[in-house]
Amino acid sequence: MNSKTEKYLRYILNPLELFGTERTREILAVNPTIIPVREEATRVNISAFIYDKNAIEEKNNLSVDEVLLLRSSEKIIWINVDGLRKVDVEKIGEGFGIHPLLVEDVLSINQRPKMDEIDDILFSLMNMMYFNPKTKSIEQEQISLVLGNNFVITFQEDAGKDVFQALRGRLNLPTSKTRTKKVDYLYYTLIDAVVDHYFLVMEQLGDAIEDMEETIVRSATNKRALATINLLRKELIVLKRNIFPVRDLIANIIKSENDLLTDEYTRYYKDVHDHSLQAIDLVDNYRDMIMGMQDLYINNVNLKLNEVMKVMAIVTCLLAPATVIGGIFGMNFNVIPLTSHQWGFWIAVGAMLLIPLWMLSFFRKKKWF
Repeated sequence: MNSKTEKYLRYILNPLELFGTERTREILAVNPTIIPVREEATRVNISAFIYDKNAIEEKNNLSVDEVLLLRSSEKIIWINVDGLRKVDVEKIGEGFGIHPLLVEDVLSINQRPKMDEIDDILFSLMNMMYFNPKTKSIEQEQISLVLGNNFVITFQEDAGKDVFQALRGRLNLPTSKTRTKKVDYLYYTLIDAVVDHYFLVMEQLGDAIEDMEETIVRSATNKRALATINLLRKELIVLKRNIFPVRDLIANIIKSENDLLTDEYTRYYKDVHDHSLQAIDLVDNYRDMIMGMQDLYINNVNLKLNEVMKVMAIVTCLLAPATVIGGIFGMNFNVIPLTSHQWGFWIAVGAMLLIPLWMLSFFRKKKWF
């Protein structure tokens, strides 16, 4: 079954997708007064990096009990939990001294990106985003980052998606800057990786917007164009909801006086803050482009309608002399000029042809068409 067949079959099975109303409910269905229930992950993968500037050790497929044993290490520890189960998260939280409120935030869904400080823990909650080229929609995954005295724990919802692979590769290099820095530099690197990935998603969304713009320019009467523009505008809402709060999150980290954060790395967080501002500007630009495309579509449709109306008006004007002449000679009077003339019929027909030709020449001279 090819992609086009699958697309139309999806619309038949779920007609609401044709109008994008189902996507609207997904984007706007956020009610903070209702406590959502998180589904337990079917697959959990826990990995860890234990390193200093001299050596690094990577461990995969760890159990929760094995993770808790790492707490005694004096090296820097990065624990990544892919797939969330309530029992596992609570046990890890208790073992590493993470406040229950922060554990509750880790297990929450549809949270707004934020930063928090409780006891000796610095907590950040963000959303990683991925672009689905088939549906031209943005998928998001909540990630929680916990910074402690010598450890960073990242909690991810989906074990099949990740934006930290490049960081893992750098950690295995003996000359890696991350290996020689303190634990808060690792925390910065993780946040920076999430923010930088936003630009990749926006680039893919930008390509979809450009394709849509070309479609509108080539075919002003494409009936699906307006619906597609509306769907792209909804994806911008997802971008705005996830990127705009990150600016405040980074600003709060910069202003924080937590002992876990050293002044040495403040400039790095300022760089991430600049990236978040650039991402916000790009979202605003895309929004302006989509609004412009909607206006362009409507203007093209109106222009097409005006062209049709102009042709119809010209045809009506050209037929008007024949209608008038025919109406005059069809009146019920006893004496009408040329009715008894041997050339009367041909004179009338000639007038019906010559007058529209003169009118046509006059219209062209005036550049009315």
